[in-house]
Amino acid sequence: MLRRTPVRGTGSVRLTFTLPLESPPGPVSVVGDFNSWRPGAHLLVRRSNGTRSTSVTVVAGSTYRFRYLGPDGLWFDDAHADEVDPAGGLVSA
Repeated sequence: MLRRTPVRGTGSVRLTFTLPLESPPGPVSVVGDFNSWRPGAHLLVRRSNGTRSTSVTVVAGSTYRFRYLGPDGLWFDDAHADEVDPAGGLVSA
């Protein structure tokens, strides 16, 4: 799941990336244009509601490509992205 939250008075948007706690099992990070595709820069963290998530603050009005990286080099996409193609998901902020 993706959530967009405007950051008051900044021209920025907080993108929150959320996955079920154990789907897939093991550590997962979101990588994309917003973090120079650095694995581990934004690890999804366990939440009390049974999910795991992380947030990234980006420039409003921009579009970003991203994917998730799980254990053993497992790359996967978010069905909730604005668009998904063979290169990954796209999300507009």
